[in-house]
Amino acid sequence: MTQDTVRPSGPVAPPAPTAGWSLVLPLKRLALAKTRLAPFAGPHRADLALSFALDTVTAALATPGVSRVLVVTRDGAAGERLAALGAVVVGDEPGGGLNDALAHGAAAALALAPHAPLAALSADLPALRPAELARVLAAARPAGRSFLADAPGLGTTLLARSPGGPLAPAFGDGSRARHAAGGARELRLDDVESVRRDVDTGADLGAALALGVGPHTGALSARLAQALGLPAANRSGRAREQL
Repeated sequence: MTQDTVRPSGPVAPPAPTAGWSLVLPLKRLALAKTRLAPFAGPHRADLALSFALDTVTAALATPGVSRVLVVTRDGAAGERLAALGAVVVGDEPGGGLNDALAHGAAAALALAPHAPLAALSADLPALRPAELARVLAAARPAGRSFLADAPGLGTTLLARSPGGPLAPAFGDGSRARHAAGGARELRLDDVESVRRDVDTGADLGAALALGVGPHTGALSARLAQALGLPAANRSGRAREQL
């Protein structure tokens, strides 16, 4: 032992928790994404799916308390665009479904930040506001395993777990009931509509545009507004307020 070597006099404390959240978002290959938008968007369906993801990731990265955003996808072109925003892109495992992709992404997030709180977030939240997401995450932090229901009240847009706990994603149709039955606590918050408003149909898109969407969805929707009969978006990508 040299003079500079110091032995701890007591138990070694575990590493301090990483305060910032890790968020994991799943994204299908764009050619397969958002099939229920096909009657409304036609050939622009894949473009809309990418726009939703770009706006969701942009807002998530701007959210106070979020340290990293991981996107699980097998779509190379989408991955490049999302990585350019600052997301960590994780290749999806072949043959896996939505929940397998989320479990795969969660493992990657844990490798990056083992002591950080972790949440799975839908990638189709084009109206997402950082302040509202921050409120949801603040409520989730002490709640253990918890979730936020989507706007219709049947699905889930966010599933969170505290450091060290299981995520156990059960997304898909009827996921609100499955997550509740699996012991997750439902987060019941007012004024977080942008975190609950995922987009699967033309009606969903209209509702998101009424809330105000991000710039990528706003720019594309401006081209589609007349054809889809949806609210026009202003230059900032936020829909004009309805008087």
